[in-house]
Formats: sequence, structure tokens, C-alpha cells
Amino acid sequence: MTSRARAARTAMSVPAAVGATLLVALAAFFGLQQQEDVRGGGASAGAQHPQGARELGSPDYGVCRGTSAKCYHDWGNFSPATDGYRVLLYTRTAGPRHANLGPALGAGLNPALADTNVVQNALVTMGREHGFTVDWTEDVTQLSTPARLFRYNAVVFYSTSRDALDDAAQTSLRQYIRGGGGFAGIHNAFGTEYNWPWYEGLLGGANFYDHGPGQRGTVVVQNRRDSSTAGLPDRWDFTDEWYNLVPAPSRVRVLATVDESTLAEGATGNQGHPGHGRGHPVAWCQYYDGGRAWLTTLGHDAGAFSTDGSFPGAEHFRKLVLGGIESAMGREPFCRAG
Repeated sequence: MTSRARAARTAMSVPAAVGATLLVALAAFFGLQQQEDVRGGGASAGAQHPQGARELGSPDYGVCRGTSAKCYHDWGNFSPATDGYRVLLYTRTAGPRHANLGPALGAGLNPALADTNVVQNALVTMGREHGFTVDWTEDVTQLSTPARLFRYNAVVFYSTSRDALDDAAQTSLRQYIRGGGGFAGIHNAFGTEYNWPWYEGLLGGANFYDHGPGQRGTVVVQNRRDSSTAGLPDRWDFTDEWYNLVPAPSRVRVLATVDESTLAEGATGNQGHPGHGRGHPVAWCQYYDGGRAWLTTLGHDAGAFSTDGSFPGAEHFRKLVLGGIESAMGREPFCRAG
């Protein structure tokens, strides 16, 4: 008799009551194991998970991810002391294009910018004022090899859309992150590469679903020690679209949320998402597949980069983004516990 047959005969001989007890025990075990997996993203990760992530579990992308630096690959691919700090800003759109990106850019690296390329101009200025270089492009061939990307301490996707990467660029980005690269995803970076699970994981296991009307709300800082939130007020007003996410981020360190009670028109999105309740995330960080990833859903309006005080919260948003980029590229401490 084979071992499989003996196991089957043994199972058939177990009394029904014992079998039922065993099933209950197994169910309890796996239920507990699922809860443990959800909490496994780091200290206090369970409390940081937005509504839904706690209840349904978090997706598994087959990589090391979470808030522990054990998931980072420090393989010596960057030498800031020799090369300085450099960032690549990528704003290619293969679908809807946000107005603050201005007209589509020409081919190559650092093509001419118009005054209406607000995001690109603002980040170039930010880098110049804070001692790091920003190159910009919408040419996918500039991301075609890991060697190109390893010239940069961080890659920033700002309001890219749909299938903004070809196969070569996808492979290159993945190899770059696995080699210890930094990534900052801002606003409609969440509306990009919908059908690529690895990229969804890079965003924190999150994806754009819908948003309600653009409106003023209050951002609540949840972590006082991270480089991107240190020095920000506990609460500050800002106007945005307040993205709803499916899935919601998991195994991440939530840095800021929006107080949905301050949204006069509510958090319900145009596709019916009811919002995230008390845990509506707008900024978070994680280690992912060897690299660092800092994320924010904020940044819809051109006014977010204004410096004349006409757009409430613009100064705080710029500080948030600056700290996020600097920490993603390793210049400042990354994803610190609050």
C-alpha cells in the first residue's frame, strides 16, 4: 500500500466528531495565521493599515517588503560622496494628463520646458535649492537599462499614467530597485501600470480606484519623526482629489492621512468607493524588493507649488515632497518610526 493510500485510509477511520474538531482547529489556526501575516509589516503596522487591509489581508507580491531595513539591498551601487545626489523625474503619460505637467515633452533627457510645465520646473528648482541634481524626461528609452537608472539615487514618477513603461523599462526599473534604488511615486503614479503586480507592490500594495471632487481637507500627520513629515504641523489644510485606493496600502508606515470629516463634499468617489474612514492614507513609506519607496497621493494642482501663499498648504506639501525624495535617495534617514 502506498503512503498516500495509508494516509487516506487513516483519514477515513477518524471518527466524525474528531474530524470536525480537527477542521475547527485548522480553521482557527489559519485565521490566526492570516491575522499574523497582516500584522507582519513592522511595529504597530496593524494600527497603520487603512480600513480594509486589516480585514481582508494584504497582497503577497513575492518579495521582501515592509518597514524593516532588512528588506534593503545595500550593494554599493551609489557613491554620493563621489557623484553627488541625482534624481530622475519621469512624467510620461499614456492616458490622461494632469494640467500641472504642462505640454508633453520632447524626446531625450532634459528637453526644453515651457512655463506651464509646472511640476518639472518646480522639482528642478527644488533640487537646485537643496543641493541635488534633477534630470527630467518623458522618453521611455531613458529608462531602458539598469545602467542608466543606477546613475540616479532616486527615480520620481509624478502623475505618470496608464502604460508609461515598455518591457525594457519595466525590467530596468525592477533591477534598479532590487539593487538598492530609491523610488518616489507622487499623485497619479497610482494611475500607472495597472496590470503589473510588481509595480502595485512598489506603491505599497496600493492602486488608484477613484476620487471625489477636488476639495479642501485637513491633512493629519501620523508620524512626527520621518524625514518627510518632521517639522510639519500636526494638521494642515490642503486641496486635492483625495484618492481612494483598491487595494489599500499594507505593510507600510503611514506618514499622513486626511481627516475625512473635513471634506465638505465627502470622501465617496465617482465610482462609488465610500472612502477609507479614519485611516484614509495620503503618504507612506516602505522597503520593497531591495529598494526604498516613498509614496503620496497628493499633488493634483499646480497651485501646490506656488510660493506666494495663494494655495493653502502649498509650503507644507513642498516640504513633504522634498523630504520624501531626499529620504528615498538615501540623503536623509528613510521611513523612520514615529
